[in-house]
Amino acid sequence: MQQIVLKQYCDGPPKPSDFELVTLPLPEPKDGQFRVRHVWCSVDPGTRSRLSGGDSYAAALPLGKPVDGFSAGVIDASNNPDWPVGTNVFCAGGWKTHSLQSGKGFIGKVIDVPGVPLSAWIGVLGVPGLTAWFGMKDVARFKEGDTVLVTSAAGPVGATAGQLAKAWGASKVVGVAGSDAKCDWLVKEAGFDAAINYKSAADLTGAIAAEFPAGVDILFDNVGNAMVNRVLPLMAMNGRICISGQVADYNLTPEQTPGIVNTKPFITHRVNMQGLVVFDFARRFPEALSTMARMIADGSLKTQEEQFEGITAMPEAFCGLFRGENTGRRVVKVGED
Repeated sequence: MQQIVLKQYCDGPPKPSDFELVTLPLPEPKDGQFRVRHVWCSVDPGTRSRLSGGDSYAAALPLGKPVDGFSAGVIDASNNPDWPVGTNVFCAGGWKTHSLQSGKGFIGKVIDVPGVPLSAWIGVLGVPGLTAWFGMKDVARFKEGDTVLVTSAAGPVGATAGQLAKAWGASKVVGVAGSDAKCDWLVKEAGFDAAINYKSAADLTGAIAAEFPAGVDILFDNVGNAMVNRVLPLMAMNGRICISGQVADYNLTPEQTPGIVNTKPFITHRVNMQGLVVFDFARRFPEALSTMARMIADGSLKTQEEQFEGITAMPEAFCGLFRGENTGRRVVKVGED
């Protein structure tokens, strides 16, 4: 088997040289275990929080250890009767070609839905989609008629969150993204009511305010403190902020991370702000996954996927996330489908 390990701690934006390819003997499953041959592996911006040597919401990754990630593949050896050979699964397999699993933790059997590819189970039907579902439904406490602002809206989490809000009856959904092409896709394909290119907007705060004359009911933020600070004065009464991700802050030290100073709306407008770790909702994953799988199949949930070939492509695919190059979910094919 092959795997990508952390060679040196990342200082600022990650570089391909921070990682190293290692070849190991193929692992054999013990009693109760089974081996998954990965077909697809994901690169996730949240992984960056573990790569600087300091603890975040997850412990720092030690040097020489394989990098975290999610995988979709097939069981090719098993000593667990509940997980027979030939079963397609999604799991927390890491940046590897194979992993040993026990059936515990983040793992599930792929639901065979025509028109839904295997790679989707580590995309919209993986942590990104689940984060969007529970972030919008439970953390942001979405209700019909809400106005919703989604940042990093062309990414898999943001795009899914906005589309779910529209499907559930939002009165207006606006996305913030980093190119005209991304904004066009959000409006023309994903069904957002409007999209703002933050790179070309002369006055980003003014552009957001113009879209929400009565205020923002829900800010679904994937960017970080500077964006939250910008939108706080634009929140509606009893507005809710879901902190889903912090892609602009992951590469910063605590001293470099912007502060949130526009705190008065927490009092004057009774604004509530809450973050989430999606695994808190693990018992309810099946309901969300089956619903979103049907939405993908019937075309009511649009997805974008960038595919890379070979495990050696994983470091560059990951690093490109922090240069804003990605459009949708980035997945890497590490084995035959």
